[in-house]
Amino acid sequence: MRRIRTRMGALGVALLAAAPLCLAAPDAVAAPADVTADVTADVTVEEGRLTQAAPQEILRRSGFDAVEREFEQGLARVTSYGEARRRVADAGRALWRRAVDRAQGRGPDGGDLSRDDDRPLYWARLGMTRQLRQWQPGFGLTESERGALLGSLERGSRGQDSIELPAGKHILRIVVTGFDPFQLDADARRSNPSGAAALALDGTTVRTASGQPARIETAVFPVRWADFAEGTVERTLLPHFRSGARQADLFTTISQGRPGRFDVERTNGAWRGGYPDNARESRTETVPIPAGVPTVRPQPQWTTTSLPYARIVAAWTGPFPVVDHTEVTEIPAGGTGPVDRPDGPTPGSTARAGGGGDYLSNEIAYRATLLRDAVRPALPGGHLHTPVLEFGPGNTDPAHGRVTDPDFVQHRVAITEQVRAILTVAASETGAASQTGATSQTGAAPGAAAAPGARR
Repeated sequence: MRRIRTRMGALGVALLAAAPLCLAAPDAVAAPADVTADVTADVTVEEGRLTQAAPQEILRRSGFDAVEREFEQGLARVTSYGEARRRVADAGRALWRRAVDRAQGRGPDGGDLSRDDDRPLYWARLGMTRQLRQWQPGFGLTESERGALLGSLERGSRGQDSIELPAGKHILRIVVTGFDPFQLDADARRSNPSGAAALALDGTTVRTASGQPARIETAVFPVRWADFAEGTVERTLLPHFRSGARQADLFTTISQGRPGRFDVERTNGAWRGGYPDNARESRTETVPIPAGVPTVRPQPQWTTTSLPYARIVAAWTGPFPVVDHTEVTEIPAGGTGPVDRPDGPTPGSTARAGGGGDYLSNEIAYRATLLRDAVRPALPGGHLHTPVLEFGPGNTDPAHGRVTDPDFVQHRVAITEQVRAILTVAASETGAASQTGATSQTGAAPGAAAAPGARR
């Protein structure tokens, strides 16, 4: 398995503890026998993992263990497809709101699991999709109708259809995305700090260096190749990228990256490297663009960030270093094999890995920036990789380890707070450029770091 390039040694332990969402394809990934045995025609690979001890403990200790049962009871009272559409949409959005409220300190804890945890949302959603997939209502329900209900549940419970940016010139509007936990066959306890950050930041406001408010709206995405090919990223982002009174002023896709550091990824590549996703599916191909989506023709091999990376890297935003990451892997024009380039792609080359690798973190960055280039090229945006989220010493064995520990929680909280600070720096640069009527310069000279703002 080829991983993101980094020095090994002490970092090797971190890579084993939690691998990044930007890996290249391994030769093979075998699923544990006990997990495979749980998967039936009516249960997906992801839903089959729900029977394991770690997911059940996470649900119980967060108070989300009743979500599946309550959803099942609600479905039992549905008497028509129209009613099912309303109930499923409402239930999906309610789960997202519940997860956001818990992460931001509203409502009951529901258990002793720390509030910042993203995992209850992931596992509760799978319980709901399992019930919906197996549901046999008293009225006729076609497979396409069931599929539409599942899609509605997915979008609602991920915040994808509830991004509500305010209007007005007095406020900046920021869209941020995160990811589900992944590589769960290796360790079902895993959390994803990008998803945790999305929950903690949704609907919050930070203040730029000039005091201007900036509203953050978030969503999370699945770690599944098929969903990306079907256009989940473009469907979610396009309404907010188009010009209008509530248009985004800045966007950042976020995923888990390398141990001990943040990376602002400079370049994104049009290549899927095939690493198995949460459904154990593998795709190796050029990133497919869905029909009907605004895009650039011919499809480019590379897209670039328009985040103010120089200011982000220069500012003090927290305990982790922030790197302007420029390395890519390409097949040079006229060449036959891949070559690593530390300073970005050469003219006419074919992508084999962007700065974020060749997995779904690179792909969401590529899709988002390609959509930007198609509909609003001046929109600042790009991809941010967080540090790898690690369990504490003595808790790295998934077979016997605990689902949480103090180091694990502190690490995740620190990552979220640094994401908030990085967004504040980016918003400060965006706001300053907007006020002067200038286009934000990604390579501008460093400025003073902006202090994180208050929550809503």
